Amino acid sequence: MTYLENSKQYTGSDLENIFFRPILTGQSAKELGVRVLYNMPQAAHIQLWDGQRNILQKFTTAGWNGSTPPTRTEKTINLQRVKAEIGFSAADYFSMVYEKISTIVDVNMEDLSGTILERAETELFRQVLAENIRATMWAGNSAADDGYNTFDGFLKLIEDGVTASRIVDSTYTESNLADNSYVTTIFDQLWTNADPHIQDLKTDGQLAYFVSSDLCYLYEKHLDQKGVDAAYIDAVNGRPQLAYHGIPVIDVRMGSYLADTSLHQSFALLTDRRNLVMAVNTADMPGNEVRMWYNPDVMENRQRAVFMAGCLLLDEKLITYAYKQ
Repeated sequence: MTYLENSKQYTGSDLENIFFRPILTGQSAKELGVRVLYNMPQAAHIQLWDGQRNILQKFTTAGWNGSTPPTRTEKTINLQRVKAEIGFSAADYFSMVYEKISTIVDVNMEDLSGTILERAETELFRQVLAENIRATMWAGNSAADDGYNTFDGFLKLIEDGVTASRIVDSTYTESNLADNSYVTTIFDQLWTNADPHIQDLKTDGQLAYFVSSDLCYLYEKHLDQKGVDAAYIDAVNGRPQLAYHGIPVIDVRMGSYLADTSLHQSFALLTDRRNLVMAVNTADMPGNEVRMWYNPDVMENRQRAVFMAGCLLLDEKLITYAYKQ
């Protein structure tokens, strides 16, 4: 066998349960670091409730004084229909799938069943698709001529908010970054410039600094310079999780994706994880599917996914942003 010919198609519940749900729910969704909504009815309406304040009253008179409802804000995620397509030469495709199979425990490589092949092919496409969803979630710009232009990602939405003065922002320069410790100044500015609502949310455990890789590296170098045994151990073994004053520092790992875009390539933002919303829908549009097939005319294995996706900033006042000029 040097190529795979069996066609595979996922629609309906198979599309959801076999292909998309494993990459958009549970631990996989947590690894994205943001709020993920999967298969919310289209159009997806997200409601923001501001808890009722000052409801305690002096118990001096009879009657009812609780008729003022809490403030509700409703936003809609404009999902865009997108597709992903990949083609491989038959020989290369078989080699890649075969390598996937070899990592599965207790597999008889001399007797590969259709189920094992399907599992390997699905995993191969699912990994590529998950990474491209993550990349577009941050670097998406629907106004761009090419690249990740299917829908606007968080950076484009944030830059639009900064331009319209809806998001508090600050800047730094390349010369500022010559000092490793300056990264803590950036973190402090994000905190002190933040709306009090952001600071109040710290106890919920959902606040995070989302930073570009260059700032993450500088922060690690700054920690390495601390003259304590723990700094030496961390410098040798690495740090699985960074934090600043108890707030996680998350490397968004977008350097290679942002290099050819007009978006800021060095940045940091402070917000609640639940404020950044990524939505994917595979159920509400006819024709949504994942298909894998072999084209004998060109001896090529092809993969295609059709679905809907989009991003939303729930509340722009709950974001502070800093970027390099």
